[in-house]
Amino acid sequence: MRVLLMAACLPLALAHLASYAQKDVVLRGKDVNESALIKALTPERTVRMRSIQVAPSGEKAAVKKASASMLITFETASSELKPEAKKMLDTLGRAMASDKLSSFKFAIEGHADPRGEEQFNMELSQKRAEAVVAYLTENHHIDASRLRPIGKGQTELFNPNQIDAPENRRVTVKTVVE
Repeated sequence: MRVLLMAACLPLALAHLASYAQKDVVLRGKDVNESALIKALTPERTVRMRSIQVAPSGEKAAVKKASASMLITFETASSELKPEAKKMLDTLGRAMASDKLSSFKFAIEGHADPRGEEQFNMELSQKRAEAVVAYLTENHHIDASRLRPIGKGQTELFNPNQIDAPENRRVTVKTVVE
């Protein structure tokens, strides 16, 4: 009986682990809408069953990774937001102000492709993340204490097979769960 119970629980445990291993999806064009962003940025607590304990007692319940990568692109060697980027950020600002997300903090991660020098790319990605934070605070009145700009440089390529791919020059928004 115990073996049968363990066999029945194994697929649930594997599905739980697989949800953490999923690769981020880059939202593009029409995919960037308030409901998609709210869904991507809302953490989901895992269900705890009576007899199964995933984390040691006293630890917080595990949460689904909540992030959204958006193709907010910039001119080469620039941190100035383009008009199409501002439209996406307007959607993001409305989502962050929604009831579902208004209590969360977010890491705004800027990414760069590896075509420039490593230090330059790190500084550029930080300036890009800061430009997104400035836009959200100035135009959507998102409290700056809810947003933390982080430059990732060229360290986390989304498409390592094509280093100049636009998805490598992206902004990733991650919900910070404390």
